[in-house]
Amino acid sequence: MGLPLRYSIAEWINDGLMTVFFLLVGLEIERELYKGELSGTRNALLPVFAAIGGMILPACIHLTLNAGTPTQSGFGIPVATDIAFSLGVLSLLGRRVPVSLKVFLTALAIIDDLGAIIVIAFFYARNLSYLFLAAGLAVFATMLILNRLKVYKIAPYLVGGILMWLFMLKSGVHPTITGVLLAFAIPFQNGDKSSPSTRVLRFLNRPVPFLVIPIFVLVNTAMGFSHGWDAKLITHNTLGVFAGLVLGKPAGILFFSMIAVKSGLCGLPQDINWKHVGGIGILGGVGFTMSIFITNLAFTDNHLIITSKMAVFAASLVSSIAGLALLRSNPAIDRKVE
Repeated sequence: MGLPLRYSIAEWINDGLMTVFFLLVGLEIERELYKGELSGTRNALLPVFAAIGGMILPACIHLTLNAGTPTQSGFGIPVATDIAFSLGVLSLLGRRVPVSLKVFLTALAIIDDLGAIIVIAFFYARNLSYLFLAAGLAVFATMLILNRLKVYKIAPYLVGGILMWLFMLKSGVHPTITGVLLAFAIPFQNGDKSSPSTRVLRFLNRPVPFLVIPIFVLVNTAMGFSHGWDAKLITHNTLGVFAGLVLGKPAGILFFSMIAVKSGLCGLPQDINWKHVGGIGILGGVGFTMSIFITNLAFTDNHLIITSKMAVFAASLVSSIAGLALLRSNPAIDRKVE
């Protein structure tokens, strides 16, 4: 693996700038674990079960169609739900959906992203170097010690984050994982406005969605179409990606949610019914940013990358329209909500 100075612009964006995106995701996960919907075991179980189902079934669908072929590495593409785009689609319904439904989708998508990060770390590492991996983890451990010693200045963690990113880059593990690890190393304290975690979160809240994500999308959705690109548009891989997002996501989310509720482990919020959960499951098929990101890790062949991205776009569009239609037709959403 070459030095960062030899990186192309696309590589700097995918390996460097997206680390900032993962840092924001990690900080949001941390806040949910300490003070949000994931802070209580019973509160967390429903979105946790839903997210697990929404990851397992799409991966199984893709593997069923592609196992033993060169495209089986694409199983991770339909695993992820895009937080920003799925919530953006849901927001089109405004006050016609219960607030708790938006919270449910947020928690589900955050856990889903955490699962996607784990998939990236374990299944898309290349030419693994245990020496550099150990060095990166040593830096992480040092930052955790600083956290325990109540070092609340942000600078040492940012310096440690840069060092950890360099070591992870050389280790073969995708360096964006650094963003999540750094998020959990930065002190949360009580989560108020003065805590280091909150200050970094607030600082990143605008540049990430309005700068980092648009740049990533602009660079990674620009597809060069060569002659005959559409000759093999429908393949086992594209069917696996499309079916995984459009069918696997809602089926997995709904089925695993029903297991959690019927077993008594948790309950549905009072203003949510199973049709709501089904609608959220369909919106879970909006993969976009994370699915595109994993596509670039799964394949090196340009044709596979292009057709996989097209499958992601098609599935995200179908999921958006179908999810909105189902939620809009739900009689329960006509109830007055706060």
